[in-house]
Amino acid sequence: MPDRLMTEPRPTGPCAMVIFGAAGDLTRRLVVPALYNLVISKLLPEQFALIGLDLADRSDEDWRQSLREMTAEFIRAAGQEAKLDENAWSWISTRMSYLQGDLNNPETYEALKAKLSEVDATSGTGANYLFYLAIADRFFGPVVEHLGRSGLAQITDHYWRRIVVEKPFGHDLESARALNAQILKVVNENQIYRIDHFLGKETVQNIMMFRFANGMFEHLWNRDRIDHVQITVAETVGVEKRGKFYEQTGGLRDMVPNHLFQLVAMTAMEAPNSFNADAVRSEKEKVIEAIRVCKPDEVSCAAVRGQYGPGQIGGKKVPGYRQEPDVSPDSHIETYVAMKLTIENWRWAGVPFFIRTGKRMAARKTQIAIRFRGSPATLFRGTQVREPAPNWLLLRIQPDEGIALEFGAKIPGPVMKLGDVRMDFKYKDYFGATPRTGYETLLYDIIIGDATLFQRADNVEAGWRVVQPVLDFWTSNTPANFPNYSAGSQGPSIGDELLAGEGCAWRPIN
Repeated sequence: MPDRLMTEPRPTGPCAMVIFGAAGDLTRRLVVPALYNLVISKLLPEQFALIGLDLADRSDEDWRQSLREMTAEFIRAAGQEAKLDENAWSWISTRMSYLQGDLNNPETYEALKAKLSEVDATSGTGANYLFYLAIADRFFGPVVEHLGRSGLAQITDHYWRRIVVEKPFGHDLESARALNAQILKVVNENQIYRIDHFLGKETVQNIMMFRFANGMFEHLWNRDRIDHVQITVAETVGVEKRGKFYEQTGGLRDMVPNHLFQLVAMTAMEAPNSFNADAVRSEKEKVIEAIRVCKPDEVSCAAVRGQYGPGQIGGKKVPGYRQEPDVSPDSHIETYVAMKLTIENWRWAGVPFFIRTGKRMAARKTQIAIRFRGSPATLFRGTQVREPAPNWLLLRIQPDEGIALEFGAKIPGPVMKLGDVRMDFKYKDYFGATPRTGYETLLYDIIIGDATLFQRADNVEAGWRVVQPVLDFWTSNTPANFPNYSAGSQGPSIGDELLAGEGCAWRPIN
């Protein structure tokens, strides 16, 4: 099995990658720019081919040109002086071809099979196929079934076939179980890569390295030393052009059982016995399984929701959620979610994990904030020193990726005064900054067959098991006060009350 701890990148073998949904935003904005970055890093195999499949009738050159324009725009938007590397783009564009087809038509898969056979013969891709489902989730099951019936999902000792599935993986516990059952009738679990782009971010991957490679922190990482944990995923953007999607999904389904629970798992997991993919994923699954599931009468005390109204972001007026395109004027869909999680295991008993996510917040921030228990203040009685401020460890995922430690220190001078100081590590200061989509590591891992950063079926279902009582309660109890926070704010006051009941307070979003 592949090992995460490699001193040099593992060579990638020959393969052909097929993108279902080749004309979509995900392909143009994230997947293809990530492949371009892998070309720059020389991590794609020489025997590589990229086939785009979509309903629109277009030429190979038309598809290539649209991807070139978006990749160039991605580089400019990242604030880099460098322009598109023409040699790198030529390398990947000459390996691109487009196939028109209806996902529900069996003939499409026969045409794809013929195309792949042609690519194998001309490009030496060795019948190793990566199928990337950058499509609406309603097509996941049917496409996998078509791949199975056409023989394209079949594996042997001589070649592999892998399928990448984007979120949402189900809309509730029942649909997640049904989708897993549908797909796993066709392929094995080790052929499925349920992708979450959050896990491609360097700071997220560094959580395990930070914990398990630094002995000075591991003995502090438990209920005896940690008071509570806050995990925040805040965005300044609204739903933009995704109103129809968001009206069916909402913030809870969109963010909690995938992004946020993965951050919880990586923060709270036990040390795996190796960095083998199954060992890591098993430890993450144990954490999610250990989260206490609320009873119906407990949901209102453990989960709160909000919806943004009109406000200001960056000095500009922005509309409320109900004024966004394709959103009902009396919608009760949540754009903010905060939850208190209780992990019922030996390490974390009694340590609350608070999670929150929201759109149109005061700032864009994804961060894990760990508050340590305070020291006894009796030493300072009779002095002018106030009670020492709490110590915080901050794992910043975006923006300005890095790690900070906040603690108290004496202010220089003859009088005993205590000040709050901060030690700060930033990735860009040590390692430089390059434009990345977050998909580069994940795509590379799929090609080499390393599933460490991908969810298994049991992990997905465990997350939905925790979320399901909240979904049920919110469905049957309509909020009376939406919208309840202004765009550009810290979120609804009800979110603050969730922590106040535990004697805690959210760190400001700024």
